[in-house]
Amino acid sequence: MRSLIHRCLLTLATAAGLQAIAARPAVAQRPSLLTPGVVRICADPDNLPFSNDKQEGFENQLAKILAKAWDSKLEYAWWPVRRGFFARALNGRYCDIALTAPSELGMAGVTRPYFRSAYVILYRKDSGLNIKSLDDSILKRLKIGVNLLDADAQNTPPAMALSAHGVVGNLVGFQSFYSEGGSRPEDIVNAVIDRTIDLAIVWGPMAGYFAQQSGVPLVIHPIEYDSASEIPFAFNISIGVRRRETALRDSLQTFLNTHRQTIDSLLKAYSFPLLPLSPDSSAAGSR
Repeated sequence: MRSLIHRCLLTLATAAGLQAIAARPAVAQRPSLLTPGVVRICADPDNLPFSNDKQEGFENQLAKILAKAWDSKLEYAWWPVRRGFFARALNGRYCDIALTAPSELGMAGVTRPYFRSAYVILYRKDSGLNIKSLDDSILKRLKIGVNLLDADAQNTPPAMALSAHGVVGNLVGFQSFYSEGGSRPEDIVNAVIDRTIDLAIVWGPMAGYFAQQSGVPLVIHPIEYDSASEIPFAFNISIGVRRRETALRDSLQTFLNTHRQTIDSLLKAYSFPLLPLSPDSSAAGSR
């Protein structure tokens, strides 16, 4: 079970924009030590709802709040989200802070969780569907969208779990990231909207954000856990730093504690489906 949770965390990192192919950083970016008065954020230049180079994403807004609170200059290391985001961008010192990191990610030091979300079942409100779990037998008769990874990588929790329910032949795969071929993360949500597929199972923040942008009434039902496959679908999210940067981690924890209401409002503004954190997750102090 522990190894299964580990695999899910890795695939969550991919689906949420936190894992990826080792991308070459921009020429202007160079590894460097922590600099007082400068907040260096690791971010993808094209990965809404989390970040983009127009600074329209959730992480961009959170970074501005952090820089203002610390009276510091805000800088970005733009690094496409692929394998190596933490290992090369963060641990390679191209940047110092990753604002959305799975709380159990072993390759980074993390704060306590500041939000918890889950994969969701997404379908049109006018579809006549009423699906609350993967146990519903109607899933075998519907066209279902899921995000798929490359053949040599772990698949996403929905793709893995649906196979345990015998739902395989009716799945439609979508890219998790922007690609040069024109695929975009929001394609899976748009396919539900235009009825290309009947429903999708998508990482909550992505589903909530693009559903809000569409203006079409959609049902978003979070799934916390699938008992048939024993695969978790809900995950805590923290801020990540290099493991040895404990002082920076503790300062970020203080920031999270003192700006709790502002951050909660920001999460709601981006329509992230939120689940309750455990009582001790947001307590004062650091992890």
